[in-house]
Amino acid sequence: MVARAFIDSMKLAQLSSLLLAALATLLAQPGPGPGPGAGPGVMRSLKGVPVPEPVGLEEYVRDRATLVALGKAFFWDMQAGSDGRTACATCHFHAGADMRSRNQLVDPGRAFAVNQDLTKISFPLRQLADPHNRNSPVLADSSARVGSAGTFRRQFEDIVPGAAAEMGADLTDDPSFTKGDLYVRRVTTRNSPSVINSVFYTRGFWDGRASRIFNGFTVSGDAATVAQAPGLLESRDGLLVRRAVRLDNSPLASQAVGPVLDHLEMSYAGRSWPKLGQKMLNLPPLAFQRVSVQDSVLGPFARGGDLPGLQPQYSYRALIQAAFEPRYWESLQLVDESGAPVASRGFTQAEYNFPLFWALALQAYQSTLVSDDSRFDRFAEGDPAALTAEEHAGLQIFQNQGRCATCHGGPEFSNAVYPGNRPDAFERTGVRPAAEDLGAGNGQFKSVTLRNVELTGPYFHNGGAATLEQVVEFYIRGGDFNPVNDIRPFNVSPAQKAALVAFLKALTDDRVRHERAPFDHPELCVPDGHPETDDGALLAGEIAPFWRSAAERWIAIRESGANGNAAPLRTFEELLRNIGSDGSRAHAAGEACTAPLP
Repeated sequence: MVARAFIDSMKLAQLSSLLLAALATLLAQPGPGPGPGAGPGVMRSLKGVPVPEPVGLEEYVRDRATLVALGKAFFWDMQAGSDGRTACATCHFHAGADMRSRNQLVDPGRAFAVNQDLTKISFPLRQLADPHNRNSPVLADSSARVGSAGTFRRQFEDIVPGAAAEMGADLTDDPSFTKGDLYVRRVTTRNSPSVINSVFYTRGFWDGRASRIFNGFTVSGDAATVAQAPGLLESRDGLLVRRAVRLDNSPLASQAVGPVLDHLEMSYAGRSWPKLGQKMLNLPPLAFQRVSVQDSVLGPFARGGDLPGLQPQYSYRALIQAAFEPRYWESLQLVDESGAPVASRGFTQAEYNFPLFWALALQAYQSTLVSDDSRFDRFAEGDPAALTAEEHAGLQIFQNQGRCATCHGGPEFSNAVYPGNRPDAFERTGVRPAAEDLGAGNGQFKSVTLRNVELTGPYFHNGGAATLEQVVEFYIRGGDFNPVNDIRPFNVSPAQKAALVAFLKALTDDRVRHERAPFDHPELCVPDGHPETDDGALLAGEIAPFWRSAAERWIAIRESGANGNAAPLRTFEELLRNIGSDGSRAHAAGEACTAPLP
């Protein structure tokens, strides 16, 4: 009987292998890709899916490779923030998302304790007696959101020529971001989604407010007024003339012009584009941050060794001149902030047109961040061994009783992608009551990609779940607060739930996990909350004239080259459990910054 059982188990294993091979072959067959006919349930490899191209980009850009290099420098440069310490990457440094645990909590509707440390007992933010039954007793509930620490509340006064930090003055802050007599960095009201694979979205941000039409100045595309988007200055026959900008397929460019002037995320209140351009065009790129000579994009420009920044000849001005057509930067005629000619104390054409350079460069760089080499991709291309039997079972649940592919379908694992206009691209999932955050309307939010989701916790637009198990439990119970009809409860066994989680982890690209090209990056220092005394009081900072700003704790994100890190990135769950602080996870040791902060 033992021999017979052994033979039966062998047959079962062979049958399972054959089924896996058959499914992998089926998925590998040529298909429609993203777009009409693909359907929400079609799960195919992302390899070969064309990256959306901005329409008419050649009108402005003459060297795409330099444009990408410029965009990578812009994205990681801490000098872009008004304080000289805040980069785009500050909220997108970990698998394209945020991975900080102190001073990341905010509650727009209620008083909350500032500078909290997130712990595993904090999650999920809504806790039920039975996590599989949304009608079971509520053990704990919070309208708080896990966002990203942005800037202190300050008024912009002026730039300091040649300096990264700008002049400003403390503004009286909301009591929510005050402890004692000191201010802390304010926190965004939505969780930071990953920028990886964001090139496939037709609209930017959780609520889709960043238009696919880039107008040169604002996130709103064609909805902007002439006053909001007056047009760039083009040089023609020695004269500066207005030129309207309208680039389709450019939601990343529209999104890029938002945070950098936002007084919550990166900027002091009142900073303008010409002032930002004037500052950045006179600063050495990445002046305080080391760049590996093995960096897949910036390596040839890097100074190397322990020297920060790029080689002197690669200034921002030089990179812009190499990347863009001369008629958008060559004139020395001075203009005021409205673009009107002035005789002195004005801005150059390049400084005035800076939003174009900034947005198109960031879009070009982020367009290279395509993650298409997960084990699922290999399975979908015909390798049956790329997924385990458990992961394959999870794929079946994902597509069938879980109905996950209804909103997370196609190669991108998102319905909010090109060609667009999908009715289920933005859904009301019932994470929180719609009145707390209307999103795109009636509590609807983008169905973001699930690729690399293992590394991008916490989850949902409010950061309310810490683990993939908690996310799966949320969907098993059919959401919490009046979700749409497509989100319905479904029954699975504990083994099936584990299989679904295992499949989601199979969507991780090891290049992202180890920060290999194109996901390598320069050095970065990120603010990680504020130190406190033993009795819980904040310590005062020492930066004049911001005496009311609390002292900060800074951690180092070391630069990586094209070959990445030997240690993998850790998950948010591992962060909460303090796994990886021994060096077994990249950027997890809490190293102090060595970069000289302005």
